[in-house]
Formats: sequence, C-alpha cells, structure tokens
Amino acid sequence: MVQDEKITAAQAAYGADSIKILRGLDAVRKRPGMYIGDTDDGTGLHHMVYEVLDNAIDESLAGYCDRVTVTLHADGSASVRDNGRGIPTDIHSEEGVSAAEVIMTKLHAGGKFDQNSYKVSGGLHGVGVSVVNALSSLLVLNIWRGGKAYTMQFSDGEPKFPLKEVGDTAERGTEVRFYPSPQTFTQTIFSYDTLLNRLRELAFLNSGVHITLKDERELDDAGKAREQVLFYEGGVKAFVKHLDRNRTPVMSQTVFFSGTKDNISVEVSLQWNDSYTENVYPFTNNIPQRDGGTHIMGFRAALTRIINNYAGESGLLKKGKVEGLTGDDAREGLTCVLSVKVPDPKFSSQTKDKLVSSEVRAVVESIVFEKLGAFFEENPSDAKAIVQKVIESAAARDAARKARELARRKSPLDIASLPGKLADCSEKDPSKCELFIVEGDSAGGSAKQGRDRKIQAILPLKGKILNVERVRFDRMLASQEVGTLIKALGTGIGRDDFNLEKLRYHKIVLMTDADVDGSHIRTLLLTFFYRNMPELIAGGHLYIAQPPLYRVAKGKSEVYLKDDAALEDYLSRSALDGATVSLPSGEKRMGADAAATFKLGGKAKHLVEQLSKQLYLPEFLAWTLVSIGAGVDALDSDANAEALKEQLTTNLNKYLPEGSTAWTVDLVAGLEGNPRLVLQRKLAGIPERRTLDKAMLHATPYRQLLSLRDDLMPLLQGGTYQAREGKDEGKWSTPAAFVDAVLGEGRRGLSIQRYKGLGEMNAEQLWDTTLNADNRVLLQVNVHDAIVADGIFTTLMGDVVEPRKDFIVTNALTVQNLDV
Repeated sequence: MVQDEKITAAQAAYGADSIKILRGLDAVRKRPGMYIGDTDDGTGLHHMVYEVLDNAIDESLAGYCDRVTVTLHADGSASVRDNGRGIPTDIHSEEGVSAAEVIMTKLHAGGKFDQNSYKVSGGLHGVGVSVVNALSSLLVLNIWRGGKAYTMQFSDGEPKFPLKEVGDTAERGTEVRFYPSPQTFTQTIFSYDTLLNRLRELAFLNSGVHITLKDERELDDAGKAREQVLFYEGGVKAFVKHLDRNRTPVMSQTVFFSGTKDNISVEVSLQWNDSYTENVYPFTNNIPQRDGGTHIMGFRAALTRIINNYAGESGLLKKGKVEGLTGDDAREGLTCVLSVKVPDPKFSSQTKDKLVSSEVRAVVESIVFEKLGAFFEENPSDAKAIVQKVIESAAARDAARKARELARRKSPLDIASLPGKLADCSEKDPSKCELFIVEGDSAGGSAKQGRDRKIQAILPLKGKILNVERVRFDRMLASQEVGTLIKALGTGIGRDDFNLEKLRYHKIVLMTDADVDGSHIRTLLLTFFYRNMPELIAGGHLYIAQPPLYRVAKGKSEVYLKDDAALEDYLSRSALDGATVSLPSGEKRMGADAAATFKLGGKAKHLVEQLSKQLYLPEFLAWTLVSIGAGVDALDSDANAEALKEQLTTNLNKYLPEGSTAWTVDLVAGLEGNPRLVLQRKLAGIPERRTLDKAMLHATPYRQLLSLRDDLMPLLQGGTYQAREGKDEGKWSTPAAFVDAVLGEGRRGLSIQRYKGLGEMNAEQLWDTTLNADNRVLLQVNVHDAIVADGIFTTLMGDVVEPRKDFIVTNALTVQNLDV
C-alpha cells in the first residue's frame, strides 16, 4: 500500500510552478559520458533505465506510488511505468509550454529542486529524464493525471508535437518508453539480469513498493512474457539475509536499526559471517555509491569504536593477546547494507558514485554508535561471538605481517627479490610491460621462447593455486604460488601495504589451457585478484588470453581459429566456394544464396539439438513436426491431438529405413489431463518408444523453429549438394544433414588440430596466436555489479555446497562444449 504519512498542502500542490529550471542541455549529445556513464560497455545504456526508474521511486518516497513496472519490449525499447501522481501537465509560467515538456527538454528541471514537492529524492541533479530523452532516437511519454490521459513524443530530444489530451481515465501515473540512440550507444540490447539485480536492490530498500520486471523479448512455453515481481517486506534486513544466503553467520540474528537526526534518516542492517571478506553496500536515497563516501566513513568510525570499547571492557582483548583491533579487523566477514535518506545530498558527479555531504558523517556515526552499542549490551552472546571473530582476525593479521613483508617487492631495481620462475622483460616503464601468468612449466617454456623479451614477462605457476575464498589472509600468504605471484606484481598486498603505483606490469594476462583444469585455474586466479587486489580490476589491468582452439592446415598454409563457431564459418566458406545447392523444385542456389541457406540450416539444426537435449524430443520427430506445420496448440485439446496423430502416422511412415516396422501413434491422457502422443515401432527387432507432449510444442526453441518454417520448407524436402562442377552430388534429407554435408566437404584435405593445452604449441605458434599484439584476442576483466560478482564468487568458491549444486543443476542444460 502507499505509505500513510501526513502530506503537507505544499507537497500536495505539485503542479507546473513546482518545476524549477536550471538551464542548459547543449553538451549532452556531445559528451554523454558526463551524464549517463560509459556508452560502450552497457553501463550507460542501463543507467538510462535507472534515471527514469529513480523518478518512479522518488514518487514512492513521497508517499504517492506503490507499483512500478519496467518492461523490455520486443522492438528494443524499454519503458518504466508507475502509479504515482503523474508528471504535471499544466502550462509552466516561465516557459509557456507544458510542465511535462519542460521536464523532458530542459537539463536542470524538475520537482527535486522544490523541497515542497519532494522531501528526499535520488534524482537530485534534475538531468536524468531529460538526458534519457536527449540520448533516445524516440521517446514516448504517457501521463494519467486528474482524470485525463495525455501523450507526447520526442525524437532525439525534440518534441514531435505538444502534449495532447487523448481521453478520460480513472488511472494515474507516468510511463516513459524510450529507444536508445544507436548513434550514442555502441550496443542497445538491455540485459534482463543486470536490470533484475538493480530492481531487486530497490525492492529491498523500499519495502512497500511492488516492482515488476517484464521481458517481452523472450516468451515462456505458454507464450507469456518473462516476468518477475519483486516485493520484500523485510527491507534492508531481508537484503542482508539475501546477500548472506550462501554464507554461515556467526551470530544468532541479523541486526537492524534505524534513526533520524537533522532530517537525515539512517537504516542499517548487518551481520558477521565466517568468510574473510568485507561486504558493505551504501545507498543514498536508493542510489548505490560504489566509491563510498561520508556515510561509510561515519559507519566505519562508529563500528571500530564500539568493537574496541566492548573488547576492552569485557576483557576479551586481553585474553586474546593482541595489541589492538583495527577497522579492517572489525569488518572482516561483515555484510552490511547502509541506507540513508538525505534531503539535499551532494555527490561527486551525476553518476552519484560517491557521497560528499559532510553533515551525513556525523549523523551516521552518532546513530550507529548509539544503536549498535545498545545491541551489544542487550545481546551479550552475539556481541562476544562478534568480538571473538574480530580478535581472531587481528591475531591472523599479526601472524601475516612478516609474510606480507616478504611478499612486498623491495625495489624495482632489486632483481634478486623477484621469483626465480619469472622470466622478466627488459623494459622498465610499467605502462609498456605485460605479464603472462601461464599454467605449468611446459606452456611456460614455449611462452618464454616465443615472447617479445623487451616488454613481455612470463610467470609459470605450478598446479592450482590456493582457493583464497576459503582461507584466512595469513594462510594465503603462506602459499608458495601466491607468494610468487605477489612478488612478481610488486604491489604488496593488504589494505595498508597494497600500492598500485608499484605495479610492475600494467597488463596482466591470465593464459591457461582451454580445458577443465585450465578453466579452474583461471577461476582460482580471478578469485585471488577479486578478493585481494580489486584495484587491478578497477584499473583495467587484468586480462584473459583467448588462445585459438583450432589449427587448420592445408599443404604449407595454416590458419588459427578461436572457437567452434569460427571453425564452422571457415569450413562452410571453403566448402560453398563454387558449390551448387539443388532443391527438389529445380531451384539452384550458389554463392551468397548458398551461404544464406547454410546459415539458415545451421540455425535450425541448433534449435533441434536444443529440443533433443533439453526436452528429449527426437530430432527426426522435430523435423517432421515442422514439416507438417504442427502449431504450438496441436496438443492443447483432444481434437487437435487427434488431427496431429493422423498427420504423424502418415508422414512418419512415408520413408522407413530397412528393418523398421511402421510407426503406431496412440493418443493418451497426460499430466493434468493434457493429451499426449505415444509413438512406437521396432527397428531391427528392437522396440523404440517416443512420447510427444504439450511442453515440447510450447518450448521456445520449437516456437523459433516454427517462425523459420516458411524459409525452411524448401530444405525440408531434401536436395543435393555439389561441391564443384563435375564432382558427384551428395544427397541430404534434412537441413541438419545439409549442414553436415557442407562441413564434411569443408574438412576434406584439411588437417585440423584441436588444442587442449598451450604446451601443445611451439614457440612460434604461441607468438603468432596469443602473444603478438597484432593477432591476439584479449578479454578485459571488469566488475559492473559488485553485489552480483560477490554472490557468484561466494556460490562457486565458498564452503556451502548446496548453492553450488543448485547453480550447476540450473545451468547444466545450457552448457555447450564443456571441455573448452
């Protein structure tokens, strides 16, 4: 329900004159990154949704909205709709146009500058929705307000027509639907998972709001859009439990407290778990600050004081035989969500990644010190467990000090301190240097011989390094391979000793084998860097090499191909060069037409394989169903099922292999009374039984197959393939058989080597494919969502088995080529 709070007359009078203008929109298209974030990697694209979404959430904070729907449409657009008051539609006294047009076209315009309209707001700067408009090729605005419905459209930020009334309505609210401009954004495809994670955050932070995410681009087996409703009554306390769902807490309950001072409200929930990492997530007016700010400073100061006071007064510090407890000790294994609501917050930029309002620190520190201190007094058993964990952390820190000193690189000129396995480069400028971390001595040997000795260093690691997710800091430093890695990098390790300026190589490349062990080693290394040197990832220094999977040779010429898709493309181009594809209708396809036919056949073959793998629908049956045009509703009723039964009986028995009896098709009752078909025959005396049910026909791959049916029909009748004029023609009966025939011809005369280990390459091959900057492919490692990244590492690398099992079971069917 909408919050029942007292709303002042000034707040209720939210009209055109509540909109204050701070002018200027000229620079948005010229420098979009200043306003919306990176326009190449997807962050800016999704920030467009967040800017509109923030306005809807602001309505809920003001007490006028309890439902928000975000929809990803099939045409590539996104929309945000709320049931708030609706954007004001009357004429703005200063501008002479509707207030809605002012909000959408003026950079610093909005109700957020008028304290009577919004007490607290995430959309502080007033640039959000106008920037979204400026960076959209088309934006459609719909408003339901005062019993009337209104609409307006914009093209590249300019109104196509003034706001117009389109009818009466009992609804209220605002909907903004926008099409991101391809001139601004490199890619314009929204990620469902990225948006889901942000919407989940907002649902936790605003416990009275129902937030729905719909994806009309992907229909389920019943033909409905993918949809998820997010509603959490527990607020930030439920948020912490969600974050720690795969960890083991060290306390009996999750702490929650709140308070208000100087018009600043603070909500905090926290708990300690048995991990060794700190996970504190700060929010200001629902906006996350990945770079922290004054609220985090206040929280940390209060937390450290409370822990030290309790440890000293209880005598636990003396018993623990440690000199003192630091803030790092206190926060080891801590998961916390800190949410503050500030009337006029100050951020370092429009992306709001850092809070700089100085007054917030004192308020947060005061409330946390008072409330958490009271919790410690009222819950002595939990307080003791927490402080005991902190003391253990301090003891481990003391034990690790000597190991950390050994791990720290002494001097750029002190070559004796570098690990013996390291084959260093001669260049002294770190910005030009590259370090390749390779798996084992065999790959290391080839890499050392094939590298550019001036700028490329090679560090072979023996076996699999320690899983740092499961061990404390001191034990990690005792690991020989980890110590070798730290020495080679030169940065030191730990919050106090890590220094990014001492990094000896500005490009660190993980180069492991293309097999299961190689993937595991790469994951262990990524875990190490994410947990202990996140600055390297944030600085763009960490990369993953993409060595080729295949070497294809013909005579003295050779080519390297990175994956199965590249191999298939190479083979098909070779096989179709000069080839003729003949269809039963007499049509002959050559050149680009033959290539398009192969691409269509390959897509259909992949969909049929999906049906076979995921739903156990036999491939021959899938092709038959598409051929006869069996719709998704063919098993929705007994009448439809009877018709399908007759069609299948006729078509399956047209062409029977030698030794096969005729197919019999029986109609039986399935689960929940839905009809299903049972198909039976004997092949070489061995009974064969197949089942066809409603779920198979409603599956997304089958729907996609049906959408291709018109183009596939010429191929479903079979045909011939002639590689060259004068050569024998090969016959095929299905699109899959056609694809296999083309690939088989493409392989003729070729020597194809599949690499499973870098050690299989000689030095020259390794240089040509993986080390040479002109040829190689590198993937840069980035972390766009800290909460998601933390959850993945905890699930896959942590101590709790059940979440890992669930993850594997859930994703097993979507895995392809596991051994790469």
